[in-house]
Amino acid sequence: MGKKLSITLVHSPVGRPEPQRKTVEALGLRRMHHEVLCDDTPTIRGMVKKIQHLVSVQEVVTE
Repeated sequence: MGKKLSITLVHSPVGRPEPQRKTVEALGLRRMHHEVLCDDTPTIRGMVKKIQHLVSVQEVVTE
């Protein structure tokens, strides 16, 4: 079984610093309430930590 993260954009990156906007884009989040599934890796966790005030994160267990 692998773990994945369900990441949802809940606040707009408009008006945020450029690195935060780039991180949102790199995660594949395109618009408000858009949800993506990513592998639970240290790299993704670090990206989420940088924009934790903009996203909602849930752990998902897959087979």
